[in-house]
Amino acid sequence: QVQLVESGGDSVQAGGSLRLSCEASGLATSNYCMAWFRQAPGKEREGIAAEGVAPETTKYADSVKGRFTISRDNAKNTLYLQLDRLKPEDTAVYYCAATAYGSGCFPWRPLRGDEFDYWGQGTQVTVST
Repeated sequence: QVQLVESGGDSVQAGGSLRLSCEASGLATSNYCMAWFRQAPGKEREGIAAEGVAPETTKYADSVKGRFTISRDNAKNTLYLQLDRLKPEDTAVYYCAATAYGSGCFPWRPLRGDEFDYWGQGTQVTVST
């Protein structure tokens, strides 16, 4: 049974930093396209970062590019998202997701939630002014 468990969400002031973790069980992160999505109240889910299995296959939404960094530690079977220079508009529930289909992480394609098979329960990030 696959499980993705996010942690690291918190309340921070604008300009601050957080690191989110997503610990996977039941799958090997080294074989999966892994991604982070977020959903703010009243808004649609947004794909913000993804990392494929092959080198140089990371991609970011314009809203977070240059501020967020996705990474993984396959030895720990864990995906990370480093959030820097946080803004109030980054307030959302953050979810990690995984798919065995590498096309989900192709840099030239948009990040689509319907292409991901496994999801975590989410972790709340709140950024205040």
